[in-house]
Amino acid sequence: MTTKNKRPTLQDVANLVGVTKMTVSRYLRDPSQVSAALQSKIAAAVEELGYIPNRAPDILSNAKSYAIGVLVPSLTNQVFAEVIRGIEKVTGPAGYQTMLAHYGYSAEIEEKNIASLLSYNVDAIILSESVHTERARKMLDTAGVPVVEIMDSVSPAIAQAVGFDNQAAAEAMTEQMIARGRRHIVYFAARMDARTHLRFTGYQQVMRKHGLVPRSIQTEEASSFSLGAGLLRQSLAEYPDADGIFCTNDDLAIGAIYECQRLGIQVPAQMAVAGFHGHDISQVMVPRLATVVTPRERIGYVAAEQILQRLRGEPATAKVITLDVKIELGESI
Repeated sequence: MTTKNKRPTLQDVANLVGVTKMTVSRYLRDPSQVSAALQSKIAAAVEELGYIPNRAPDILSNAKSYAIGVLVPSLTNQVFAEVIRGIEKVTGPAGYQTMLAHYGYSAEIEEKNIASLLSYNVDAIILSESVHTERARKMLDTAGVPVVEIMDSVSPAIAQAVGFDNQAAAEAMTEQMIARGRRHIVYFAARMDARTHLRFTGYQQVMRKHGLVPRSIQTEEASSFSLGAGLLRQSLAEYPDADGIFCTNDDLAIGAIYECQRLGIQVPAQMAVAGFHGHDISQVMVPRLATVVTPRERIGYVAAEQILQRLRGEPATAKVITLDVKIELGESI
């Protein structure tokens, strides 16, 4: 039997199945080298134990790799590029390398990449989600390495979280739009990940508090300027009385503003538009975009600091570290 913080070994799997280590090793290299019956038994044992094949056998199992795994949903998303920059400002000077993997907002791909990172004996992992598969959670628990989840400080954390309150931030922006006289605000949502759901919930609650009807256009597509333009056209067709758009990120909001300009719709006189995250372009465009400015680089920096603190054997500063956001009113609402 294995205990928490002790990684299961090849021998543990062999003992559970009742075969030799060589048999398990043959299965891991090529399952067809063992019988179908043994394939099922070994696969079940690997799943039960949370066994992770070690692809770096030359590294002692108790040695530091000086590598930290970082999982992000996209390597091209500006939000996470800034998070990574914050992480590496801490890890680089400390002599740690980052091993990056992306999962395209898929929990199943995230699970596979967690297994892959752990197989390289990373010393810690930084995750960009708070929702994971049960197997992913089991692997992380078995590995016993420090884990920090980022970008959300509300959802229950595996061990530690560094982020901000997405729902409260959306509530604050919705209040600002209503205070400026908007009554028919439509929420544009893309990807529909956990953070988008939290922001949408915040928007809905404030609308209902003021006796207004929440409206939304939702898609699983990746955010882009062109998608924002398309959602604006769809909104005009479905909600012709709309006088405001609140977007789950700046990409959608900027695309919506450009489409308003193309169609001759005055912003903000006829249509108020707000975004989320506060990308650099939002503050130099005309009109300046109203947006929730989130501390992406700071989140990465603090998460990495907490990881190194725990690797030194020091306790975490707090289980949850919530960073402040800024409501930038701009000129678009």
